[in-house]
Parts: sequence; C-alpha cells; structure tokens
Amino acid sequence: MTQGPDTTVHASAVKVGERAVLIRGPSGAGKSRLAFELIASGPSWQLPEAILVGDDRVHLDTAGGELLVRPAPQLAGLIEIRGLGIRKLGFVAEAIVGLVVDLAADDAERLPPDSALQTSIFGVKIPRIPVGSGFSPLPLVVAALTTTESSPSVNLSAHCRKGIGNHIRPTIATE
Repeated sequence: MTQGPDTTVHASAVKVGERAVLIRGPSGAGKSRLAFELIASGPSWQLPEAILVGDDRVHLDTAGGELLVRPAPQLAGLIEIRGLGIRKLGFVAEAIVGLVVDLAADDAERLPPDSALQTSIFGVKIPRIPVGSGFSPLPLVVAALTTTESSPSVNLSAHCRKGIGNHIRPTIATE
C-alpha cells in the first residue's frame, strides 16, 4: 500500500509546546514509553507543557505545507503503559509535527550527518532524530527541543564567550 496524505500510521505523537513530536519505530521499540516520558518529564526537563496527541496509531495529513497529526479516533486519549496496561490521558485533537524521532534507527550515529537529521513526509521536510537500539531517546529529544534556534535556550555562537556556540547562554547558566 502506498502511503500519502490522509494516512493512518503505526506511531505515537506528543504535542510539546506549539509542535508535535512524531515517534516512529518497530513494535516494542518504546514509542509509548517515550510519549509518556515526554508528558511526565516536561517541567523537570524545562520543557513546555506536553500533551498526548495519539499512541500506537496516528493519522497524518498535510495542510498549508505542514504535516498534521491526529489521534486514531478509536484510540483518542488512550496510551499503553507497559506493566500497567491501557490508561486514559488528556489529549489534543490535532497538532503540527515539528520533530520526528525514529527509534531503533539503522542510521543512528554518534555524530550523524546533516542528511540523517531531516526527513520528508508527504513532501514536508521535518527535523529528525535517529535513535539507535539500546539508547535512551528522552535526553536526545529534550536536547533537540531546547537547543534549537526556535527554543528559549538556543546555543548560538553569539552567546558563547569562545564563539563556537556549544555553551549555555550566560543568562540561563547563571540564573
């Protein structure tokens, strides 16, 4: 079957702030776990509020050059928590995807090339994090969400005394 806009896929999604994190991977890779970790860890990791979009299956579509994600209607507000079963959570009916996380990714590397850090879904280019099997994705996702140009903790070279841009802004480090 060829997938295109208006397709349901095996994935989970969490809206963090204004954009959703789309979590893909094979069965058992930890999609639901990462989704719940993002929701539960938001304040302790200095993330904006995180809320479930969908777990296990989500509906993808495009509009205005952006990728939209919605929960599968029969699973809306439900998430699997391994060891506890299916639980109900608050959810949003739709979000714009701003980041894709691929769990158990074959192309995960310590220093991935730029080409691995972006994907195209239905013609929409989106930042991507490939995560290898056996690695915890949560710190990578938090780093991606808090150290990009759109985040309040951006690490631009202008904020770095050495001019190389890999240090926390003085206002964040000293507060």
